Amino acid sequence: MMMFRFVLVGLLFALSAHAEEQPSFVAGKHYEVVKPAVPTKVAEGKIEVVELFWYGCPHCFKFEPAIDAWLKEKADYIEFVRVPAVFAKNWEVHARAYYVAEQLGVLDKTHGALFHALHILKRKIFSEDELAAFFAEHGVTESAFREAFNSFDVDSKSRAAISLTRKYGITGVPAVIVNGKYRSSARRTDTYEKLMELVDTLAAAEAGVE
Repeated sequence: MMMFRFVLVGLLFALSAHAEEQPSFVAGKHYEVVKPAVPTKVAEGKIEVVELFWYGCPHCFKFEPAIDAWLKEKADYIEFVRVPAVFAKNWEVHARAYYVAEQLGVLDKTHGALFHALHILKRKIFSEDELAAFFAEHGVTESAFREAFNSFDVDSKSRAAISLTRKYGITGVPAVIVNGKYRSSARRTDTYEKLMELVDTLAAAEAGVE
């Protein structure tokens, strides 16, 4: 009987040690490797974390609070970048809207407000004219909006967003890309909070942080 207890205790210790050795996140299950890796545009020593989204996506809208909470606590070596994904023509219109707001310095006014207008107020804002009216509500004149909307800068960034959507290999949004090498989504991690935990884990590994 005593021998049985020793064996049982030994087995429990072995199982416990094995459990501790198991990684929290597994490639192929919780995230995928981007092949080939996409070059980042952040400064040396920084780890890029990209969120791909679409204003018309209800899941992206629900993801925003988790992103906002994470941004307040993220590591200093992480540089966060939003990229409006483009899978269809009406997605491109919203991508342009994002870059218009960025160019005009009104993202803090329009980013959350556009999500709110689309998903809470159920407004139809899917064209240049409808976006011009929306931006006017947030202090941007129609002429300023249209000039930015059709500018070379916004056009170039929108085309780049289309290219990145393809290069990252995503099949839906919201999605996150860590340092151009790894992609994941809440579909793989079950919750948005777990997704951001995965992001922190991969970013720390890329930065060489224990």
